[in-house]
Amino acid sequence: MLWNKDKLFCDINPTCYAISEQKGICIRHIKNFLNKTNYAETRSKKKLPNLVYRQDSHLIKRGPGIDLTLQVNKAVNIRLACKKINGIIIRPNETFSFWHTVGKTTKRRGYKDGRVIVQGKLIPGIGGGLCNLSNTIHRTILHSPLEITEFHNHSDALAPDEGERIPFSSGTSVNYNYIDYRFRNNTAQNVQLLAWCDEDNLHVELRSDNEFPYVYKLVEEGHHFQKEGNKYFRVSKIYKEAYGRSSGKLIKKELVLDNHSEVMFDHSLIPADQIKQKL
Repeated sequence: MLWNKDKLFCDINPTCYAISEQKGICIRHIKNFLNKTNYAETRSKKKLPNLVYRQDSHLIKRGPGIDLTLQVNKAVNIRLACKKINGIIIRPNETFSFWHTVGKTTKRRGYKDGRVIVQGKLIPGIGGGLCNLSNTIHRTILHSPLEITEFHNHSDALAPDEGERIPFSSGTSVNYNYIDYRFRNNTAQNVQLLAWCDEDNLHVELRSDNEFPYVYKLVEEGHHFQKEGNKYFRVSKIYKEAYGRSSGKLIKKELVLDNHSEVMFDHSLIPADQIKQKL
């Protein structure tokens, strides 16, 4: 058999992928130990007084081509993870780490098979669907001055949009423990992250001791789908805008994602009026 020099070890077969994954986990444990990051550890049932931003998202997506069982399992996984996160206080110079807070997702801890992306394919996997939670947290943190210190993105087109397009509706990747989501409290006051579920929705709040001087907004520009070879991609640019709280004037606009996401759902479900030819 000829060896393809361009093929990664992890792409050879599932066993090689599992070996690579365990290697990544071990390396990350070592890095975490050596870096001595000041992690947020304290939780409080009492809410901090000021609401910075709140983000809600549906727990279960329904539609053509969507496996409802995996969606229901995803909701179970998110509820379990929320119990670990809800109420956590991030003091000045402390870092929130998704995996340091949530811990390992295993069957023994009650986690079920949800959707995961492995080698560019959507498959069932234990703890799957937590990207929905990390992404909802990410969208919340983007509406604040907090410093995002680790972010990994996957496709922002896992399923057809439900209703009006929401920038960053998905796309924040987490995989225990080497693909983490982290942010640092680079302000002079405490902030608090709340995450909980009702019957149908996931809710995330960021709270603080006092108001910040700016308010923030996410804006998506140039959104469309385009065909490249046999694949389709969602393409757009997503910006974070900062406005003076008292003046309402735009103070700063920065690009947070140059979006080029492979469409992971049935291409026939892409709205025809949103497809443009690649220039």
